[in-house]
Formats: sequence, C-alpha cells, structure tokens
Amino acid sequence: MNNLLVYCEIEDGVVADVSLELLSKGRKLADQLGCKLEAVAIDKNLSKIGDQIFPYGADTIFVADDAKLSPYQTLPHFRIVTDLIKKEQPQIVLFGATSIGRDLAPRIASVLKTGLTADCTSLEIGEHEDKKNKKVYKNLLYQIRPAFGGNIIATIINLEARPQMATVREGVMKKEIFNKKHKGEIKKLDFKKIVTAEDFIVNILDRVIEKSKLNLKGAPVIVAGGYGVGSKENFQLLHELAQVLGGEVGASRAAVDAGFTEHERQIGQTGVTVRPKLYIACGISGQVQHRAGMQESSIIVSINTDENAPINSIADYVIVGDVAQVLPKMIKYYKANTK
Repeated sequence: MNNLLVYCEIEDGVVADVSLELLSKGRKLADQLGCKLEAVAIDKNLSKIGDQIFPYGADTIFVADDAKLSPYQTLPHFRIVTDLIKKEQPQIVLFGATSIGRDLAPRIASVLKTGLTADCTSLEIGEHEDKKNKKVYKNLLYQIRPAFGGNIIATIINLEARPQMATVREGVMKKEIFNKKHKGEIKKLDFKKIVTAEDFIVNILDRVIEKSKLNLKGAPVIVAGGYGVGSKENFQLLHELAQVLGGEVGASRAAVDAGFTEHERQIGQTGVTVRPKLYIACGISGQVQHRAGMQESSIIVSINTDENAPINSIADYVIVGDVAQVLPKMIKYYKANTK
C-alpha cells in the first residue's frame, strides 16, 4: 500500500527502454519516500521477466501472463491495471509517454478520478505550503514539464487525489542498473476474474511494425540543424559532418516545419529525446522545447551567428559564425586529422 508503481511496456518479450528508465527513476523516488518500488508486467511468456526488471530496483512485480494479453489491447490492460491500483493503492503510478501510455493512463486516471500530467521531463519529491488554509503537504510528486508551447517549465502537483499519475517522455530519465543481483517478489495476478470476453472483442489478424531507419537515441554523435541552417541544400553539410564523425543528423521543429528535413529527425518536446556524447547544434536558437530533448548531452557545441542565442547558455563550446562557412572547415580539418 502507498508504494510507487511503474507500468512496464513489453514487445516481443522485451521490456521497453522507457519502462526501464522509469524504474531507474522510480527506485530513487521510492528511496526518498521510504516505500517499495513495484512494477506491473502484462504479456505472454513472462516466466523470466524478473531477469529484466529486478536489476533496475523493483521490489515486486505483478504479472499477468497469457497469450490473449499480447499484443497490447486497451481494454484488458485497462481492466487489469485499474483493478491492481484499486487494491494496492500506490501513491504514485508512472507510465511512458508512448502511444500505449497515452492510451492507457488517461483512461485509468478518469476512472480513479485523479489527476494526470502528460509528457513529463522531470520528476522530483517535494512539499507544498497552502498558506491560505495553513496546511503543508509533504512528499508530493513534482511533475515537471514544458508548458504553453514550451515557453515555460511548469511544476504540477496533486494535493489530495491519489494516486499521483504521470506519463514520462522516453529518454529524459537515465536508465541505470540498480543492482544486477537484486531480487524481489513476483505476484501473479488472477486477471481472469477481472477481464471479460467483451474486452477481447477486437481480433488482431496481423501486425506490421515498420522499424525506424534512424537511431537518434543510440547515436554517440548528433549533428542537429535549426531554421538558421537556411535551406534543405545546406542540410547536406550536416549529413557530411555526421558521416565523417560517425553520427546521425537531427533537427529542431523549426527546421522540420520549414521542410529542411523529415519529421523523424526532430529532437525536442515534440520529437525525440537524446543523450549523445557529442551534440553539435547548427543554427538552432535553443528554445525551451528543443533544449528539453537534448540538454543532457555530454558535450554540446553551438554554431550560431547570434552570440546571445539561448542554446549558448547550455553549450560547452560556442562558435559564432555562419553554418555554411563553419561546417565545411570542420569537415575539411577532421578528414585531414584522421588520415
């Protein structure tokens, strides 16, 4: 009771990275709160699911294991998770801000009559003082996310209703092994008493999932371009630099909206969140919504004609200049030094 619960997404027997990231953060939050970290896994062939989840610090895994439960369908998962929350009464429940999390979490929050903060980029534990009613709330979940088009960072709290629920963007939390030898308890859920035949009314005949051709999240080096790159043709310079550095090309929303490159390369609040070893920002002003997707990069290099661009405030190195002039020199000298 009153523990922290993470809903784990599973595809082909593999726990999604976003769920492992939430377990890593959940372990730290649970330690602050002095409570247990719990996970719920719903899929088929889950006999060894503990090997994937326990190393990330989970104390308990609630398992619903049946061929009917895979792949994900809204109603069965909704029934199982909602029933589990009602019985266990966790104080916090976390979901990934994925297509599944965005489908499942709002339905559950609506039934439980509690709040839900979507697309969080940070989670913290803190307190709040209601001066009007002279009341102090302790151990609240600070649900932090960009708001008003990314112009501000909002901290949202839920004072009374429980559980406190949030969906969290993939990549914003660091995936960390808590203890490779950590073991917890597995509790099997008697889900057949919860779901009905009508919950399986949708019959999935076939599934075709097109894998992304890009791997921005796994790229050690990202050369990202913004509206300041100037044109689709100039974006080829980014591809050339990324090729010699062994990296990938990313983009800001402004560059994508301008048609300089495709949407799947978009980094930021409405795109992908990345943590490369080297992030080269070319012609990117660095508004809050873009910084939310790349500010955890190990080294940030900014190339911009505006020495006061917001991106420069978080950059480790700043080059004031025109991308069209700077990048050819970087490509030339890097090639010369690697011969």
